[in-house]
Amino acid sequence: MIKVLHVTYDMRIGGTEMVIKNIIDGNSDRSIAMSIFCIEEPLGPWGEELRKAGTDISTAHRQPGFDTSLIKSLKRHIEHYDIDVVHCHQYTPWVYGTLASLFTKAKVIFTEHGRFYPDSTSWKRQLVNPVLMRATKKATAISHATKDALEEYEFIPKARIDVIYNGIKSLQVDNTIKAVTKSELAIPEESIVLGTIARFDPIKNQEMMIKAFSAALKENQNLILVLVGDGEMRPTLEALVQKEGIEDHVRFTGYIKDPSHHLAIMDIFLLSSLSEGTSMTLLEAMSLSKPCIVTDAGGNSEIVEHQQTGLVTENANQKAFTSAINTLCSSPMSLKEMGANGYRVFCEKFNATNMVAQYAHLYREITGR
Repeated sequence: MIKVLHVTYDMRIGGTEMVIKNIIDGNSDRSIAMSIFCIEEPLGPWGEELRKAGTDISTAHRQPGFDTSLIKSLKRHIEHYDIDVVHCHQYTPWVYGTLASLFTKAKVIFTEHGRFYPDSTSWKRQLVNPVLMRATKKATAISHATKDALEEYEFIPKARIDVIYNGIKSLQVDNTIKAVTKSELAIPEESIVLGTIARFDPIKNQEMMIKAFSAALKENQNLILVLVGDGEMRPTLEALVQKEGIEDHVRFTGYIKDPSHHLAIMDIFLLSSLSEGTSMTLLEAMSLSKPCIVTDAGGNSEIVEHQQTGLVTENANQKAFTSAINTLCSSPMSLKEMGANGYRVFCEKFNATNMVAQYAHLYREITGR
């Protein structure tokens, strides 16, 4: 039995948490047992869901600054449960997980799930990270862009980094509920629906998306923009919609726990991020055969094949984003073909089964089992 401990911040709702949940949910190998150690509280809804389903989850309350007591608690946990692999998700869990694993039998994996914008580094990391890597068996990144960033900003040799793309289960939607959703949002049947699902945060750059959409309306008044999510930027975005005078063409839904039926009504999925690892909602859109328009940020261009599964525009380029919207909206055939191509690529590269198999192989490789 290989005992794998996932070390993370918490199990709230986010891309990293979804990856961990999908790894655990998708693990059908009885020779690999998985548990979670969260270095922060509260646990979060996905953690509670996993715990109810039988996953062992422990939590700690990380103190401000560098918390040496957390290292001791995590070390006791690793030794008590005879952990073989400590899989650390994101940088801070990697620091604590690696230090706690010293002088135990546990092998360490560090997975980087995304980068900040703009990216940066520090002299401390230049000194510390090579030392941490000496105690780490393997680093993984969720895109080649993230891998490049680990080398440039974290001083981790590329030869030590594997790329394992995020994977999800294909979404399943009820067409009846889909029709109800469209009706509730007062979307005319003949409209072309564009939309996104993300937190309203400056890094997601929804301001540029709204301005690009507003410009596209000058060519085609038959467009509706659906913005699913919430966050600090919501008042700013709502004010921008009013300033542009496009209130009749924009729908704010607020936060929705399961937005799959909102995604299903979209004819085109939009992602305008300034920085991105592997967007889970982008993968969900492809699983529903949605053509996508994305910025060339992070791993976006590795997921969306330009002019095959969607369109990739220059980062933060409003005119290019508008042009992409106009191009797709004027060609129903392209919408259909790109959507079908996107579903094929999703099945080949980005489904949960592939991701889980790659991590399972890595666990076996570093433990020699």
